[in-house]
Amino acid sequence: MTAGDPYTVQLADDVYAYVQPDGGWCLNNAGFVSDGTSTLLVDTAATERRTRALSAAVAATGTPAPRFVVNTHHHGDHTYGNALFAPTATIVSHADCRKEALAVGRQLHLIWPQTDFGDISITAAHLTYTDRATLHVGDIEAEVIHPGVAHTLGDSVVWLPHRRVLFTGDLVFEGGTPFVLMGSLSGSLRALDRLRALGAETVVPGHGPVTDPSAFDRTERYLRFVGEIAEKFHGAGRSPLEAARATDLGEFAALPESERLVANLHRAYAELDGLPEGGALDVGAAIADMAAMNGGRMMACHA
Repeated sequence: MTAGDPYTVQLADDVYAYVQPDGGWCLNNAGFVSDGTSTLLVDTAATERRTRALSAAVAATGTPAPRFVVNTHHHGDHTYGNALFAPTATIVSHADCRKEALAVGRQLHLIWPQTDFGDISITAAHLTYTDRATLHVGDIEAEVIHPGVAHTLGDSVVWLPHRRVLFTGDLVFEGGTPFVLMGSLSGSLRALDRLRALGAETVVPGHGPVTDPSAFDRTERYLRFVGEIAEKFHGAGRSPLEAARATDLGEFAALPESERLVANLHRAYAELDGLPEGGALDVGAAIADMAAMNGGRMMACHA
């Protein structure tokens, strides 16, 4: 898979998805909703260049510049571009997303120091919530919901009931390998049930093409597979890396970023050991194990 040109998908008269192929490391999706006088943007992008392209794509639809920017979680591919909108937009996130964004800072620079991220200034949310909030975009109601600890501690989804459109953030990687290292395996499974209950017809994942609610089932199958592998090898005293190397991915073998299995096993093992969901673990060790699964090389940043 290789990075392609971003594209905008009009999902309804007032809702758009902004998709960045190939959806791999650092190539997230965004989206926006507008009544023609006010605009809400869901997430930004990993680099200054890509965030400026996102801003131009919003403008190209005749949509006003964003009044709100909702961050679905703290990872840099979704938040690094906040500062470009912050002079006129209110950045909104879950309270733990704000805390994590400030705590990890220039996180992507540490993992991929050779990537040209541009002029990035870490800008955390101006407005936070803890359970759910409703943002009024003119006459449109956008529900911002915390599904519990899932992909990260401070996830948000953006639900547009008037169009039955759901922006899931990284609770869904359509056509890619799910990733729960910084959140919770069990929490992610519960979160999928909450998303199903909303009754969405269109699902905009955090990475990959626009899809439908069948994505929840595909994600669940993979997460339950991780849980089964963890129970098998944890009980046998095998390390996450040993477990990942011994695992036949079966139906999931074609998913890109397959090295995420070992990071997901780190989280699953931690939960089997009794660590609270989202509890701190050695992220550096998990990233090193992913590099080992990737032939001893750090995974490429696709941005």
